[in-house]
Amino acid sequence: MSETIAVAPRIARAYTLTIWGIALSILVFATGVVAWALAVGNAQLFKDGVDWVYDVALYGVAAVVFGRDARAERLAAMAIGAVMAVAGFHTLYDLAAKIAVPRPIEIWALGFSAGSAVVIAVLIVGVLWRFRREDNPVIKATWLSSRNDVISTTGFALVGLFARIAPVRWPEYVFDLFVAGLCFQATWAIWRSLRAKPVEPADPSVHNKAATAPVGGL
Repeated sequence: MSETIAVAPRIARAYTLTIWGIALSILVFATGVVAWALAVGNAQLFKDGVDWVYDVALYGVAAVVFGRDARAERLAAMAIGAVMAVAGFHTLYDLAAKIAVPRPIEIWALGFSAGSAVVIAVLIVGVLWRFRREDNPVIKATWLSSRNDVISTTGFALVGLFARIAPVRWPEYVFDLFVAGLCFQATWAIWRSLRAKPVEPADPSVHNKAATAPVGGL
């Protein structure tokens, strides 16, 4: 029998609509940024727009698998945890590259990218806040990811501003280490939740009704 960690039907419907809304909204925004970057010929802005694909994939996977059987949900949570671990290692790799060859800062592109990232991260963590105590692996994975994003993007925006006016770059490097630690901590929390939480029979009506049932309070 298919099994999954129990989620109240009301919470399941709200989460499904929320996560689909997040994924589609980011996709629309990213498409606009990429189109704008191509129009003005800005390589840095193009890269920042393409980077949003990660978020679209993360929230899109969560939206597709949530409410299905335990294997689908757990595989998705494991995939999200693995991607966050890769992000941690990539942060460390990028840090080493920045130390070896300090990069010039393109103020206009950096300012727009940082500002929009902060706004989007705050909005996402705001709409997912109500689900922060849920034990379902998919919900936990997306909540931890949004929590990391709001901290890292806000921090990077502030550190980036400081780095432009300061004669040293070490604050940016220290924050990179902090963000890498957050990624590894989230991966560990997801893995631990997959091992420690009991499972209960899945309710097939949860996923089928999620897209059509009325939801309040979003």
